[in-house]
Amino acid sequence: MNADKTVILDGAGAKRALTRIAHEILERNKGLSDIVLIGIRSGGAFLAEAIAQQITLIEGESILVGAVDITLYRDDVSGHLPHHQVGKTDIPFSLEGKKVILVDDVLFTGRTIRAAMDALMDHGRPQCIQLAVLIDRGHRELPIRADFVGRNVPTSLKENVQVLFNADNQPIEVVLEK
Repeated sequence: MNADKTVILDGAGAKRALTRIAHEILERNKGLSDIVLIGIRSGGAFLAEAIAQQITLIEGESILVGAVDITLYRDDVSGHLPHHQVGKTDIPFSLEGKKVILVDDVLFTGRTIRAAMDALMDHGRPQCIQLAVLIDRGHRELPIRADFVGRNVPTSLKENVQVLFNADNQPIEVVLEK
């Protein structure tokens, strides 16, 4: 590993964090009733699937999972759209009256989450939106906070946090790059 990178979580640590988040989601919401998971493409979508697998192991029931692409909702793309590839939003169920758990890999300024909430509102009016993130690195520019956090990692603005996934879209490492 190069000196400019520090491993924050290995694969086992990431899995433990996601298992804890799954338990916290079930505890706070008193079970699975009306809960859906929506992951933000791409890392958040992979993590939403991993959390759904944990919830199924815990509860013995599956949970609805979708994915949202926020490219067209970002506040930094005006005039730069050709540089951003638009992905697919896949929410094959109604959000009306649901408790949406929005999932992302790294929470930083909050702008991605704001864009994701705007995108979700175009798909219906959920009862509430809760936020689950694997890493919260601080430096918010908007008044957004996560309800479920795998790990808080204080960073400088010059550092970067990356969640790395294997070919099966399972998190294998979280690294801090200086």
